[in-house]
Amino acid sequence: MLRIEIKSGENIERALKRYKRKYRSTKRLEQIRENKEFTKKSVKRRRIIKKAQYKEQFLNNENE
Repeated sequence: MLRIEIKSGENIERALKRYKRKYRSTKRLEQIRENKEFTKKSVKRRRIIKKAQYKEQFLNNENE
């Protein structure tokens, strides 16, 4: 459970913004969406490999 401490005199909009940012950073919504349907292990592995290739290509282009 996420907890957001509201400081005295803090605007509620600001506290909501902090809550949303913290919620997004925990990636809880992504997990919920991912668990809606079953994904085969081979598909997960393929996705991980593809992501790793993209990161490697991105870093190589950055160094050049």
